Amino acid sequence: MEDGAPPLFTFGVIADIQYADRDDGFNFHRTRKRFYRNSLRILNNASRCWEEEEEPERRPAFILQLGDVIDGLNRDHDASDRALQAVMDEFSGCSAQVHHVWGNHEFYNFSRGALFQSALNSRDRGGGGGEDEEKGRKGEEGSLEEVYSYHFSPHPKFRFVVLDAYDLSIIGREKSSKKFKQSMKIIKQHNPNEELNEPPAISLLESRFVKYNGGFSQDQLDWLDRVLVSADEEEEKVTIVSHLPVHPYSTDPVCLAWNYDQILSILNSHKSVVCFMAGHDHDGGYHRDTHGIHHLTLEGVIETPPFSDAFGTVYVYEDKMVLRGRGRISDRVMMFR
Repeated sequence: MEDGAPPLFTFGVIADIQYADRDDGFNFHRTRKRFYRNSLRILNNASRCWEEEEEPERRPAFILQLGDVIDGLNRDHDASDRALQAVMDEFSGCSAQVHHVWGNHEFYNFSRGALFQSALNSRDRGGGGGEDEEKGRKGEEGSLEEVYSYHFSPHPKFRFVVLDAYDLSIIGREKSSKKFKQSMKIIKQHNPNEELNEPPAISLLESRFVKYNGGFSQDQLDWLDRVLVSADEEEEKVTIVSHLPVHPYSTDPVCLAWNYDQILSILNSHKSVVCFMAGHDHDGGYHRDTHGIHHLTLEGVIETPPFSDAFGTVYVYEDKMVLRGRGRISDRVMMFR
């Protein structure tokens, strides 16, 4: 307990599990070791830790899974469904609801349509939402129907917004779609390489224009702005989650969302925003910007060796959030502005 007072509510956080029933391997550039089977052990540790908390106020009310829940290797071995089931079985050991974020490895394994039909669609499986979320869901690709974004309120005066960082993407959209063509045009304007997973060598910030990143459509940005206007009016404190980080000081620039500058402009124009959480950069990162918003990037499970852990529990108070990390994840006190 902080200063003897119980938290208002508690939630768990974990990122980049990337499970595969494969021997240890390496990343795309073969510079980083990955522990594919060990990731399931860490998830098991996290689920037990969250579930075994004896005090009700400190037991997570929900879990934020920040994307890349299984590795793209599974697709190559026709093991995507089996790997996903193994991960979901581990999550079932925790009674808290899990809010799933979609990352690039979700799209390596499944089509967008398949993801909407899967257990990873927490938006349509009791994830919550609001009036704005229903607007524009008309079955057209340009609407919000095919954008995996939603919001929920776990406690009065607090709101969480889940964003779709691959709304604009060449891995998250069908090749015949308008958004795929728009995304290909964007990446080709900035990345001259034949292999689009190779960052352009123009500048550090330009390195974000790679195939394994993506961005937010104008429809989604407009929706987010409406949600935050309402949160401002209701004097709520808002935490936004996405697979991709959006602040250059909270991550290696190669992991940034394509149009991070556009979304930062929106966040900074709303007093309700207190935190932005992301995964993707397995080294993690943190920055509190000049507007007082905490940008937290969680260390990835997949590159965590067998002798360590990588998950956290967040205790929320009236004036702050307190992150208690396990293993590679540091403790952190994030005061509200």
